[in-house]
Amino acid sequence: MIESRAPLTLMSALPFMGGGGTERVVLALLRGLDRRRFAPHLILFERRGPLLSEIPGDVTVHALETPRLRRAALPLLRVLKANAPDVIFSTLGYLNLAFLALRPWLPKRPRLIIREPNTPSLSLPNLAFSRTLALGYRWLYPKADAIVCQSRWMAEELTRDFGAPKERIRLIANPVDVERLRARALPVERHPGAGPRFVAAGRLTMQKGFDRLIEIFDAAGPQAYLTLLGDGPLRESLKAQAEAKGLLDRIDFAGFKAEPAPYLAGADAFLLPSRWEGMPNAALEALALGTPVIGTPEAGGLSEVAEEAPKGAVTLARMEPDFAVALAGVRPKSGSKLPASLLPPRFALDGVIAAYADLLAGGGP
Repeated sequence: MIESRAPLTLMSALPFMGGGGTERVVLALLRGLDRRRFAPHLILFERRGPLLSEIPGDVTVHALETPRLRRAALPLLRVLKANAPDVIFSTLGYLNLAFLALRPWLPKRPRLIIREPNTPSLSLPNLAFSRTLALGYRWLYPKADAIVCQSRWMAEELTRDFGAPKERIRLIANPVDVERLRARALPVERHPGAGPRFVAAGRLTMQKGFDRLIEIFDAAGPQAYLTLLGDGPLRESLKAQAEAKGLLDRIDFAGFKAEPAPYLAGADAFLLPSRWEGMPNAALEALALGTPVIGTPEAGGLSEVAEEAPKGAVTLARMEPDFAVALAGVRPKSGSKLPASLLPPRFALDGVIAAYADLLAGGGP
């Protein structure tokens, strides 16, 4: 008689349950991984955030209740020692470095899988302590058992610039639960009126480039309207910019929405003016809802999505004048039905979860 193996203890960590793409990727894994194979644990630096209620009830949550990594290092180490994980999955750059640095002090050597969330050449120069982080990438990233990348561009940079071994790189798409997303999109939210309706979403920071979008939004035409989903430190300065441009009556600073799908589904185009990205989840969700995307070439793996998506689904446009021209070319949707998905098949939830499960359990790369 063959004895069944106990599930692998899987440990992941997040600062808190914010509403970004990283949290949504982790939630998709926590929901989708087979409990016969994995016993998932989630470490939160703080037990807060709009997606806190989305954590599955059978996931063991460890709250450190300290927001700063430098103060959380010892509590984090204690949780890891007490629970002796078989595998650690980390998906934020600075947390990736922390887990890699702490691993020698753990009682057994867990398998350590890291996921890089951004394109390093564009993201690192814009972060505090950028040189220190770059050194950490070069020293510690090659020590990971596997590094998950969402695009060939990202994988090539990690290999070329940071010494990550090619054989440890794994290209795995972000998971999108298309069926669940489309069910949550109804009824759609669309600002009334005759002109084109645009939606952009993300934390209001320099990375997302909303200042660049406001600067050229006039090009979309006098009847165009933009719904901007998200909050962050640049909210007031962006509103002041919109007011100075005479656009406050045509841009809705709608704040964070835990369920953005109805807004994405109601738009004629989703706009991504980012200065850097990894693989932008909101753009993938827009495509899954049948909404075309206009994004910058700096938006990480979006250029590779453009190669796979149906013609016209993704428009890559540099800021000024190309982005402005793309805005001017958008026309309002006809009909009220949810259009067919434009998302390439490799992002489908089941296949992505299967790829992650194989990797986490020790299969490849």
